Amino acid sequence: MTNKPKILPPVYLIISVAVMLALHWNLPLRTLIQEPYNRIGIALLAMGLTITFASAGLFKTRGTPVKPFEPSTVLVTDGFYKISRNPMYLGMLIALIGMAVRLGSLSAFIPVPLFVIWIRRQYIEREEVFLEEIFGQEYRDYKARVRRWL
Repeated sequence: MTNKPKILPPVYLIISVAVMLALHWNLPLRTLIQEPYNRIGIALLAMGLTITFASAGLFKTRGTPVKPFEPSTVLVTDGFYKISRNPMYLGMLIALIGMAVRLGSLSAFIPVPLFVIWIRRQYIEREEVFLEEIFGQEYRDYKARVRRWL
């Protein structure tokens, strides 16, 4: 695939967290979620990271590359891939939401939709074309059964 992104998605997760923290500390706008309710963010963060790492681990056990746009050798459709075509990205999103909930300020939520838009445009939409080229009807059938996010 030509013109593939050079930066891996976890880097955008880290950048998003850094922006969240900067906005929260420097421009908190308004507190949406107070203590102790914001502690649910810790559980969401842990759940998101668990989904991401478990899904990446499934790729490794199947012997197919985890890095986007490297030639896939297996179409993984079990584990979290039964409920989402993109559980690694979904896990990152849940982790970001968890971080925003933990911080509790309105400004901490600003990077969340931006992350979704960026990941969808730069990775998911392009990966779907890439996977359809590799797996053809098998991938089209999978797309018909399983939603992109949830």
